[in-house]
Amino acid sequence: MTRTFPSDRPEMPPPVRFSLVHSFTAEDERVSRALADFCLSRLAMQAPLDRARTPDELHREAGQTVTAKGIGADEALRLWRDVLGPACMSVDHPRYLSFIPSAPTKAAAGFDMLVGATSVYSGSWLEGAGAVYAENQALRWLAELAGMPAESGGAFVQGGTIGNLSALVAAREAALHARGTRPERWAVCITAETHSSVKHALRVVMDVDAVDVPGDARGRLTGPALREAVAALPAAQRDGIFAVVATAGSTNLGVVDDIAGIAAVAREHGWWLHVDGAYGGAGLAAPSVAGLFAGVEHADSFIVDPHKWLFAPFDSCALIYRDPAQARAAHTQHASYLDPVNVEGEWNPSDFAIQLTRRARGLPFWFSLAVHGTDAYRTAIEQTLTVTRQGAELIRAAPHLELLLEPELSVLVFDRTGWDVEDYARWCTRLLDEQIGFVTPTRHAGRVCTRFAVVNPLTTADDLALIIDTMR
Repeated sequence: MTRTFPSDRPEMPPPVRFSLVHSFTAEDERVSRALADFCLSRLAMQAPLDRARTPDELHREAGQTVTAKGIGADEALRLWRDVLGPACMSVDHPRYLSFIPSAPTKAAAGFDMLVGATSVYSGSWLEGAGAVYAENQALRWLAELAGMPAESGGAFVQGGTIGNLSALVAAREAALHARGTRPERWAVCITAETHSSVKHALRVVMDVDAVDVPGDARGRLTGPALREAVAALPAAQRDGIFAVVATAGSTNLGVVDDIAGIAAVAREHGWWLHVDGAYGGAGLAAPSVAGLFAGVEHADSFIVDPHKWLFAPFDSCALIYRDPAQARAAHTQHASYLDPVNVEGEWNPSDFAIQLTRRARGLPFWFSLAVHGTDAYRTAIEQTLTVTRQGAELIRAAPHLELLLEPELSVLVFDRTGWDVEDYARWCTRLLDEQIGFVTPTRHAGRVCTRFAVVNPLTTADDLALIIDTMR
């Protein structure tokens, strides 16, 4: 006789085998093809510059888009195509010359669609071996450009902000391990043109003091100035220094620090040398300017953003360490559920930066490199440098303009004689209103001025001339 026993377990509903939002019906296929067609159209066209809209304008035209019942795919895509998308500027427009633009190759942008569609997770070798392998080949090319040793390596992270922060965290951990004790205050040497993300990482995130070293007439941090500034510090503050940050192409001026001189001082004191090449590091691929980066081969860590001057889509920063073991010691996360991931000998990108969950950010860059070859990248970067030099000649020839700094890389800094802040503001607004270009004011040596940042190989000297003519 079969005995039955009462159970206090509640009766369970039958298993759900269908999820409305995860299905792939004929309607889902239609919508996916509409999205693919939209993407292909965007890749094929020269997109309009476009401009931001006010919150009131967007609320009036788009209204409430997230609702209990949904607005449907056709309406959501229409809103993006007709209202929300045009309220985002096209940073790959050839006359988008503010900040540091982005100009992804069609191959990179296209592969970015594939990365999203295939749900690749690349935080660990266990889950994303193929992606990590590919990304590491792209990292290897960058490391070789910088002259770093064969054992160097790292990962692609979100952007220069995370790359700089992760490198400096590794630097502090390495210093603590080497010294065995903490100073009263940790400190890092920087200069006025050091990127704002480094200053923010030190002061706000890491609670580390910044030793501000005066730059030279071009804003460069130099070895002699660093040595002199540090010698003048009180002993306690000097003893707290664990790293120095050299900039390989400043965002505002496009100037490369005296990396070799800085490296010599760092070696004398046993400091970590971090080189921030987020924008300018791509210049290592261009023979005409590669010599400016002498000394980068001594870096303990180095970053460069492919989404800037290496023609990848947002957002991607290559973070490379001379000794990856030091980064692992700082960043590897430990938990029982991570035991299957933390396997000796496997290359886990999450071991090299502050993030654990990680998109395969380097794959679009890798794909474009694999498709086009590194020679094509060299040619494209040299093209932007040629246009920059042509732009400098146009500025010199314009009687109403003054070139404030001879360009080293692809940034032109210049002034419109007689203009003040309000004049620049009106001009910038008119350029955007008339969809001529996007150029914003900046300051150099306390003087309001403007700048062109040329990283798009489709930008021509005629584009620069068109904008220059509007300043008459």
